[in-house]
Amino acid sequence: MGRRIRWLGIIMVACLGLVVAQLVNIQLVKAKSLQNSPDNPRVAALRFVNPRGEIVAADGTVLAKSVPTPAATKAATGYPYQYLREYPDGPLYAAITGYDSALYYGQDGIELEYDSYLGPHHAAPQTLSQLLFRQNTPLTTDSVKLTIEPALQQYVWDTLTNSSASPPGANKDGAVVVIQPSTGDILAMVSNPTFDPNALVDPSLQAERVAYYSYIQPDHEGFYPLRPIATREFFPPGSTMKVVTSTAVYNLKPSLAGFNYPVQQCQTFADSNIPLCDLGGPCGGTMLNNMLPASCDPGYAELGVQLGVPVMTKQAELFGYNAVPGIDLPGTIASVFPNLPANSQAYLGQSSIGQYDVRTTALQNAMVAAGVANGGVLMTPHLMSSIRDSQGAEVASYTPKAAALVSDAKTAQQVTALMEAVATSGTAAGVGFPSYLCAAVKTGTAQTTKSNPKNDTWMIGFAPANHPQVAVAVVVPQQDVSSDGAHIAGPIMNRILQYAVPQSSVSEPCTVAPLPDSTFTSLTSGTSGNSGH
Repeated sequence: MGRRIRWLGIIMVACLGLVVAQLVNIQLVKAKSLQNSPDNPRVAALRFVNPRGEIVAADGTVLAKSVPTPAATKAATGYPYQYLREYPDGPLYAAITGYDSALYYGQDGIELEYDSYLGPHHAAPQTLSQLLFRQNTPLTTDSVKLTIEPALQQYVWDTLTNSSASPPGANKDGAVVVIQPSTGDILAMVSNPTFDPNALVDPSLQAERVAYYSYIQPDHEGFYPLRPIATREFFPPGSTMKVVTSTAVYNLKPSLAGFNYPVQQCQTFADSNIPLCDLGGPCGGTMLNNMLPASCDPGYAELGVQLGVPVMTKQAELFGYNAVPGIDLPGTIASVFPNLPANSQAYLGQSSIGQYDVRTTALQNAMVAAGVANGGVLMTPHLMSSIRDSQGAEVASYTPKAAALVSDAKTAQQVTALMEAVATSGTAAGVGFPSYLCAAVKTGTAQTTKSNPKNDTWMIGFAPANHPQVAVAVVVPQQDVSSDGAHIAGPIMNRILQYAVPQSSVSEPCTVAPLPDSTFTSLTSGTSGNSGH
């Protein structure tokens, strides 16, 4: 009997311990998340009578704020909230700020990511009483400061969409991402088509529904305003993938650095009866410095085969493929490097030049450029700079952190030299980058479906190559089949780099890095047809 009583006592003490542990978990560990949860009735009630915090740009420009709801509006629509959300430059920042639809559609973007700060919540306890009884702490909201630079954001938008700043006939649907390589700061991020978030926070539910329906309809090129191209659409990267392939050589399989590809127009593979040909004519040569500036498709396809599936897959994933980027922006999708059979040749060759099933977002391609620019250290891309409470005190701030070591510094320097040659004597030589920029770039042109042939046109790069200030990706998809990255994305890239890196900001003269091999010679007019790559 005594033994049973002892066991019963042990069980009761254990149960009491579990109860205490759960109380501690709820009262202390999970208190803040439960208190701020949208499922908490108190939180829902607070939304009716309180404003939200502001979202501001790097220079303090207000991107989102709450304003009192006019009495007449409440009377006319039955809108139950005391405050309306307002986006002063809505469409320009919509893909970043997102929206906060109190009536029906919920939240997206920064509004969703930092809702626990922006929404009304109890301030941090200052006294023992407030610590024990959180409901006694005063209500507050925090403001979120972003890394976005408004002047650059506006210039990027104008350059992408304004016909006077883009090649005649170019479709203005597309995206541009500008990153500071050393920190991962997103300085500008533009997607077109866009939407007006003000229409999704209208006090009339019917008006919200009409706007939302219009934003989920595809435009004339098949893109959706509520699916920003920069982060939620991906495309075959075309020859911009050759930056990844080149990095894989020097970084993971340096025995191929002297790869000698015979000058020829087509490459065949053991597992395919369809040759892979270069539209610009025969190309090749000793080492990559003959092939990357000329963007030699068959040579890079064979190089990919020589690297092998494991090496190509590993290098792509070091840059961020097959994983959602760590950016603080909900809905961002992963870029894809396909899961290929170990003995693949034709598909691996196509993947190594950015075709087959490789798919890339503009954000991911900007990360590729940024990883090379920062000496092989890829920094995590991010938008939040700091968070401050209603009194201006800092609540949180972002500390730059590395996402991956994509290569060693020497490899990054070697790939940088190749990308500089693309700008000075390769497929982008005709773009006209000023010499002070010391631009390092790569063009890309990806062919899409055979039933309705179109080209997705790309350019990625950074400047100055010797001291990078910005890394940029430009994508203008669904272009005419005769178009190419140099002629469509190139002028956009050129203007953005010149704006982001004015000559006055370059303290040291441009020093072009020596190519990995001295056998490189400038391309002749006979090979300039490769500018479509």
